[in-house]
Amino acid sequence: MVQIYRFPAVRPDRQYSEAIPSVPYDVVTVEEARECIEKNPQSFLRVSRPDAELPDLPSNDERVYRRAREVFDEMVADGRLQRDPEPGMYVYRAVQDGDEFIGLVCCVGTEDYENRQIRRHELTRYDKEEDRTRHIDVVGANTGLVFLLYRDPGDISSYIRSLAETAEPDGSTTTASGVLHQVFRVTDETVLSHLDGLFAAVPEVYIADGHHRAKSAVNVAERRRSEGRFTEETGKFMVVLFAHDRVRIHGYSRLVTDLGEYTLPGLIGTLLDSGWDVRPYGKVDARGYQITPLADGDEPMHVMHFYMQGTWYEVSRPVEDPSDLIGSLDVSVLQKEVLEGMFGISDPRGDQRLHYMGGAKPLSALEKLVDSGEYALAVAMQPVRVETVLSIADADGVMPPKSTWFEPKLLSGLVIHTID
Repeated sequence: MVQIYRFPAVRPDRQYSEAIPSVPYDVVTVEEARECIEKNPQSFLRVSRPDAELPDLPSNDERVYRRAREVFDEMVADGRLQRDPEPGMYVYRAVQDGDEFIGLVCCVGTEDYENRQIRRHELTRYDKEEDRTRHIDVVGANTGLVFLLYRDPGDISSYIRSLAETAEPDGSTTTASGVLHQVFRVTDETVLSHLDGLFAAVPEVYIADGHHRAKSAVNVAERRRSEGRFTEETGKFMVVLFAHDRVRIHGYSRLVTDLGEYTLPGLIGTLLDSGWDVRPYGKVDARGYQITPLADGDEPMHVMHFYMQGTWYEVSRPVEDPSDLIGSLDVSVLQKEVLEGMFGISDPRGDQRLHYMGGAKPLSALEKLVDSGEYALAVAMQPVRVETVLSIADADGVMPPKSTWFEPKLLSGLVIHTID
């Protein structure tokens, strides 16, 4: 079973609920964060990305983390951020492109992470893990949400949705891209107890996004326990729970700076010789986020789309072993046979010839980067099925980096869990 916990959130005062919430710290560069703060000095990026205001200091300097704590304390002291008077849970509602996403904000225990009732499918990088560990410890708060999925036995998601149907939101903001984010505070003891019971029947949950935030929260609990600073709230971290079939998943595009020793005809010829079917796709709707495959048939297929020299190509072939959950992923085959096998890109996390673009950006963004000459090749990936992600996590598997892009992307600063 998964135990969920209520908590008294720190949230923006109503007059600041539009201005304070920000995109997560890890979807913007330090330069982009600085630009956001210059346009909006109330932005929560001042807390989540304090390095943006201290460009002369190394990002891991202790003064950077202290700056985050100072800004957070100032926001609380002057009333821009206020603590709810009693513990509760929060319905999170996001409306994007006409689709509605409903989740439940609560806390979970770090021990459920350690005993794998909270399952994951990605490795964490030490540098990113250490950054968030120090940030949580110094600020004394989980400032960002961990995005969890659960298999809904049939009535949890609809019940959570019902809690927001007739209520007024307790916090609301609309992003520059037009996505509406709202939270609805839940304090009724009967309702909270019912939510406890519903999730007590859920055997495990899965991290969709926020692997580093989750692991860092566990690190803080261990660190504070060993140093005699442990509190009850330190042993919990803030999450939002979505039904696995009520979210959106995109592919994660790849961009390659050069084709190495290959010309375009040479690359296509090598792919054909390696058993791939390669054919020009024709016109695509560049306003969209993915390309409908031309390949058909009953057997599982690898399908990806290459954009080179102004033309989209569909690159496809049958999957050799569908039972190999990780090896049969398109991103696994792309990395092994093309990026490493042909271009020599053996380190998908660190090679400067390889870059990534989240699947929530339109195909036109990929075309623009290649047409400008900044990149020689863009690869648009098909989304992985959510069930495949969960199955890999169940098997203790690790997906290649940048395999999935889940939506909705959750805002930081709309709900905050303090641990001091």
